[in-house]
Amino acid sequence: MTTKVEAAEFLRVAMGNRAVTFREGQWEAIDHIVNRRGKVLCVQRTGWGKSMVYFVSAKLLRSQGHGVTLIISPLLALMRNQIEAAQRLQLRAVTINSTNQTDWDVVRRSLLADEADLLLISPERLANDDFVARALQPIAARIGLLVIDEAHCISDWGHDFRPDYRRVGQVLARLPRNIAVLATTATANRRVERDVASQLGDGVQVQRGPLMRDSLALQAMRMPSPAERLAWLADRIPQIAGSGIVYTLTTRDADRVAQWLQSRGVDARAYHAGKENAERQVLEQALLTNQLKCLVATTALGMGYDKPDLTFVIHFQTPGNVVAYYQQVGRAGRAINRAFGVLMSGEEEAGINEYFRDTAFPPQWQVDRILHALEDAEDGLNVREIERAVNLRPSQIEKVLKLLVVEPMSPVLRLDGKWARTPHAFVMDRERMEHLTRQREAEWAQMQAYLKNERCSMQFLAEALDDATAAACGRCAVCLGHPVLAATVERQTLIAAQQFIRHSEMPLELKKQWDLGALATYVATFGWNKANIPLELRGEDGRVLSRWGEPVWGALVAQGKEAGRFDDELVAATVELLRQRWPAAARIAWVTCIPSRRHPDLVPDFARRVAAALGLRFCPVVEKSRETEPQKHMENRFHQCHNLDGAFVIQHGANIDGPVLLVDDVVDSAWTLTLAAALLKQAGADAVFPFALATTAAK
Repeated sequence: MTTKVEAAEFLRVAMGNRAVTFREGQWEAIDHIVNRRGKVLCVQRTGWGKSMVYFVSAKLLRSQGHGVTLIISPLLALMRNQIEAAQRLQLRAVTINSTNQTDWDVVRRSLLADEADLLLISPERLANDDFVARALQPIAARIGLLVIDEAHCISDWGHDFRPDYRRVGQVLARLPRNIAVLATTATANRRVERDVASQLGDGVQVQRGPLMRDSLALQAMRMPSPAERLAWLADRIPQIAGSGIVYTLTTRDADRVAQWLQSRGVDARAYHAGKENAERQVLEQALLTNQLKCLVATTALGMGYDKPDLTFVIHFQTPGNVVAYYQQVGRAGRAINRAFGVLMSGEEEAGINEYFRDTAFPPQWQVDRILHALEDAEDGLNVREIERAVNLRPSQIEKVLKLLVVEPMSPVLRLDGKWARTPHAFVMDRERMEHLTRQREAEWAQMQAYLKNERCSMQFLAEALDDATAAACGRCAVCLGHPVLAATVERQTLIAAQQFIRHSEMPLELKKQWDLGALATYVATFGWNKANIPLELRGEDGRVLSRWGEPVWGALVAQGKEAGRFDDELVAATVELLRQRWPAAARIAWVTCIPSRRHPDLVPDFARRVAAALGLRFCPVVEKSRETEPQKHMENRFHQCHNLDGAFVIQHGANIDGPVLLVDDVVDSAWTLTLAAALLKQAGADAVFPFALATTAAK
């Protein structure tokens, strides 16, 4: 039997040989895992020290001769932090993930030789047949402890449900019946707690601690206008000591807020899934070492990021539920006496959260379309072949396949990189999905109640998470009766923010590869024979004035589409962009546009007015030779190309000398502009500068 004294010595080493003692509940969890080989679900607030429970347990189990501890962790950032922490305990931690493929063979050998103490993987790795066969199965009987980090992801009811977490049950079935199991989360109400415990099997000991955070001073503010919120950030963040995080709901807003703060002298950087892994690591470290004032981040920076002295977490928009908000705001003030958690509410957030709810589960027709395609394929289909068969985006196909493959009697099977239909019948549980959607709607309503809250904000959050110790904190804006940070903005800052939004256009990058199998007409006509679009047929980097429906210009574009004519303000904004903020556009010698048979005058009229304002000639040389389906209905590269194959021609004998501005109203995939640019270049245009008034791309 391991004693508390022995365990405490490992804790001291892990904490840098400082004189520390176990927090309430830590030793009890370790004792149950190590001495009783039991199962523990640990629900404790962020910063309580859940990782110390499994690191110390792993160290003790290894000293007793047990095998590697398998840690299932949802994010690479979280894995990196865990590996660094494990090394302080002289635990040999290895990982198999998408960023270290060159190390996989070395890692496998160390596992087979029992030289590794910890193996960290994502739940998605459990879907990889090669990993299961070559790495997991050979060591399954020797695994000493299974750790499921951020265990709320197992639950359908969790705010961050991930289908691949359902594979945890399959892993448990392959492991020894008496294996110790630790599941940890900081964000589980009683419903999620019961759901997770039931999936871990019999005999789970649930350990729940208080969720009240003594260091956090909370505040909620309604600021509908993005400009007002930007101005508030620029005014207040420099006044807060230390460093922090600003959370946004979209990557677009993360980039835009970071750019705005930089323009106001705040050392801020954007962090989201669109960044390369190496860049994200650099940004994490920069914030950790206080080389940055703040990261402006999506949920890509969330679970497990550990900087104990963050002095603020500010939300630019309201998250979809209390659990997600508590987890994110809980990053602040872990090891300091006072930190700020500010929630701002904006006019766009309801639509964004509604989109997230509506797309959480694939619709029945997508599932049916993929299953029918697989039924018709004797040898199975890879993802590219499925794209051709079903006209769905790769992300949509991935979502459907993930949903299907984790079913106990899965209707699909993946072998040698191809997906095949199994004999198992499948009927989507629409009732369950509708129930979950209604639950998420109720959670959104709960966030609205938080914004209107007239009693302690921290108490509201704790009670929403079923914390029996919830009580008034005495530090939030509600308890104090006044803002913890002034809610006003400086007039000049607001004017600058409004101007920034009017100038916050986006780069427009055309495609670099096309699907020649979808472009038979053009291939036959021009002899195109390379998957990479030749440099001599590529357009230049372009610009998009706005995002569809977004203040200011995006809303005006939407109105113009509805009215059948774009406002002169959009002409003026486009000319200003071309003349003042797009240096390469000085080369443009003439203007043309993308034609439409459905709205033949809308874009030509706009492009003609832009040309006149610039003092350039307008030549509508791009002609549409046949009607096509709306490009917005084409979901992947094959169908986007195929829908446009042979649809455009360049007017015979047209004067196309000199660089040209190619104008469209709304862009999504950019394939229309990519092909039109290639045709113009094929016909002799010196350079093609693409421009669109708005984008509908969801980023």
